[in-house]
Parts: sequence; C-alpha cells; structure tokens
Amino acid sequence: MALLEQWQTIAYNQETDKAKLQQFWQNYFLLEKGVYEKLLENPDEEVKGTVKDLAEKYGLSVMEMTGFLDGINESLKEKNPIETMEEDTEVSLAFDKEKLYKNMVDAKADWLYELPQWEKIFDEETRKRLYMEQKRSGTVRNGK
Repeated sequence: MALLEQWQTIAYNQETDKAKLQQFWQNYFLLEKGVYEKLLENPDEEVKGTVKDLAEKYGLSVMEMTGFLDGINESLKEKNPIETMEEDTEVSLAFDKEKLYKNMVDAKADWLYELPQWEKIFDEETRKRLYMEQKRSGTVRNGK
C-alpha cells in the first residue's frame, strides 16, 4: 500500500472516535505549522530529499510527512508523485509563493496564512490582494 493510501486510511477513517480524530488533526496542524514556519524563512530555497529524509529533517513521522506532502502538492512548482511515493521517493518542496498563500486562504487555514514569515515575503497590500483574489475565486468556484 502506497504511503498516501495509508495516510488517508488514518486521517479520514470514519470508524475512528470523533474526539480521537479531532486530537489527531490538532496535533497534525501544529506539526504542519512548524514545517511551514521553517520553509517560509527561506522561500526561494528548494528543499529536496526522500520522504523519509524530509520527515527526519522536520521532526515528523513518515506518515505525517506524507500528509504534509499531500497538502502542499497543489502549491508546488512541480508536483510530487504523491499517489505512488514510498519512503525512498525523492520529492521537492519548491513552492509557488502566491499559489501557496492562496491555497492556505482557500483551506481557511488562518494559522498558516497569518504566519509572521509571510510579512517578509509579501507586504501587507500584496497579502490583502492575494487574500481577496482567492476569496473571490473560491466563492465563484463554490457556486456562492
């Protein structure tokens, strides 16, 4: 079973107790935030490595790194083969800054798009513009 399939089985298991699943996601979001804090410090540096190496680098389990890779994949300059990746698959975390910011807004992940590291990447006016662009396109996409 590929890593992504294993991650989805754990993260979206309908059989899991709701309180345990909520705790799982709270823990995951804290870990995710920590990785983004580090990545956004040097947004133009391409971070590469195997899934296992990156998990170790950021203090995550391989499953947590799989979840992170799944979440960031749409924001990458070049998508990773998340459907088929295993621990030894080489992946890249080179992201498109605007796309990443907008995807965080779209996901309603204020704990990510409000990270102070964004202030060094985009000025306040640019962040507001990106936010509003995404809100408008998200509203249209959702048919509201």
